[in-house]
Amino acid sequence: MSQWALVAGGGVVACYGALSRRLSTTVLSGPMVFTACGLAIGPLGLDLLNANRDPEVTRILLESALILLLFTDAAAIRFGDLRREEFLPLRLLAIGLPLTMALGWLVAWPLLPGLSMWELALAGIILAPTDAALGQQAFSNQRVPALVRGGLGVESGLNDGLVLPFFVLALAAAGGSEGRPGVVATFLRALLLSGAIGLAAGWCAAGVLRWSVARGWITPDWRQFVSLAVPLVAYALCGAAEGSGFIGAWAAGLAYGSRLRGASPRRDDHGGAPDHLQSVVFSEQLGLLLASVSFLAFGAVILGPAVEHLTWRMVLYALISLTVIRMLPVVLAMAGTGLQAASIAYIGWFGPRGLASLVFGLLALDEHLPGTTLLNGVIAITVGLSILLHGATAPYLGDRYATWFATTIRTAPDLRENTLTTGNAHGNPRPRGSA
Repeated sequence: MSQWALVAGGGVVACYGALSRRLSTTVLSGPMVFTACGLAIGPLGLDLLNANRDPEVTRILLESALILLLFTDAAAIRFGDLRREEFLPLRLLAIGLPLTMALGWLVAWPLLPGLSMWELALAGIILAPTDAALGQQAFSNQRVPALVRGGLGVESGLNDGLVLPFFVLALAAAGGSEGRPGVVATFLRALLLSGAIGLAAGWCAAGVLRWSVARGWITPDWRQFVSLAVPLVAYALCGAAEGSGFIGAWAAGLAYGSRLRGASPRRDDHGGAPDHLQSVVFSEQLGLLLASVSFLAFGAVILGPAVEHLTWRMVLYALISLTVIRMLPVVLAMAGTGLQAASIAYIGWFGPRGLASLVFGLLALDEHLPGTTLLNGVIAITVGLSILLHGATAPYLGDRYATWFATTIRTAPDLRENTLTTGNAHGNPRPRGSA
């Protein structure tokens, strides 16, 4: 990477940080700003950052950010949330997510000719997980019903990890050849072995931290560093076992958070996370910083070249992916729940695509599949449109929906959306890519 690219990247981070509070009241989300600046410093603009000169920069950024965010998202999930938020996250994950992957596969068939059956499946799977950062104001608006905010937050925190096994299997099937592990071997290594390694790493690390904290042997700063080491160790161990480091990091987060939460149920004086879970704050903030810079690299290295090779089929599939492919499964998943049409539409629209899709696309690129160029172009255009459309509509639609809810609840206090009357602090997603 050139020195001027580093200067530009650091300048963008510093300027956005200085204006972050002011920008949070506008339609300009963090991912929008960083992606636009990435386009400006990429081949379409100043050409300071280029995939041909810096082939590993984007990959390292995106993969590092996803590892940390998979871990911290999973560590923050309370399995009690799935009961507290009642039907919403369970239905979105158990019904909506599989339907989204399947529908994405089917719709890709006529729109993306030239891709094999498993490459088409990859398109549907890669674009299934959601990213809360791209519509953060819609997720965090305190006037939006706590049930809806919390349900969307839990969905965003879990769906990228749940998609991983399907992605690994489809990638193995799409790139299968003689001398390479088969689908069954890939499943056992990626899901079962990696999951076991991650769970063991997270559980043991949490046990060590509990033991040290109980004796007063560790400083608060080093709690943060211990937590940072856990996903890195899990990722490396899974890589050494030829499994999936991302599944390992996600599983490590589940075990780590669960065991620490059991040790310290008391929340802090400000209603925040329990004392022991404060140890993941540094990992979370570092992940968010890396995610922000990742959107900068995405604009320069991935989106710019995709725009140069843009086709109407890419744009059409991207638009259908953000609307029909997301919203129809949500409608089916919410059938019989008693939610109003406005709530279902709100939940359906705010299924933005982001960091996980980009990383999965880069992993597929490594396989040198015949349809790699088209597949990654579709992913880039879909994420780019999501950054623009979800970011721009989040403030307006969040306010409109909140106003509708406030008006409706006056005449219908038993509205299903009002099931949770208190704010859902732990259900709010951490904004990936927003500082």
